[in-house]
Amino acid sequence: MKQLKYLLVIFILCLSCTHSSEPKKPENLISKDKMVDIMIDLSIVSSAKGLNKKLIERNGITPDEYIFKRHEIDSSQFTESNTYYSYYIDDYKLILNRVEDSLGKLKFKYMRLAEKEEEIEKPGNAVRNRKAGIVKKRDSLIDSPIEEK
Repeated sequence: MKQLKYLLVIFILCLSCTHSSEPKKPENLISKDKMVDIMIDLSIVSSAKGLNKKLIERNGITPDEYIFKRHEIDSSQFTESNTYYSYYIDDYKLILNRVEDSLGKLKFKYMRLAEKEEEIEKPGNAVRNRKAGIVKKRDSLIDSPIEEK
């Protein structure tokens, strides 16, 4: 009798776990392209937050709120859209793959930029750079050196 109770409980638990209802499509569903952009920004800000958390906090910036405001959405809209897309795993994988590809391209771009800056800053290259008209200039928006010819 005891075994029958245990089997019944296990059977009920299995049935309750396997039944998942399809989420309703949110009225304000974010497009896949915009989700990719938002997730790229969230990834970048998340990694920057770990490195420069004190600087970000000192400037009174809440990273997630900043991203949502920038993309003109709110956190509930993002959560509903994220939940909806994550139910359809193939669509969600495509979104995540696009995010990963874009982040890889950005990483490559900035690594090449860093290599160019290192080359410019080498002591032996200072005279050659001056002759070529290469001047380092700071961009006020991103506060990183830029080559100017």
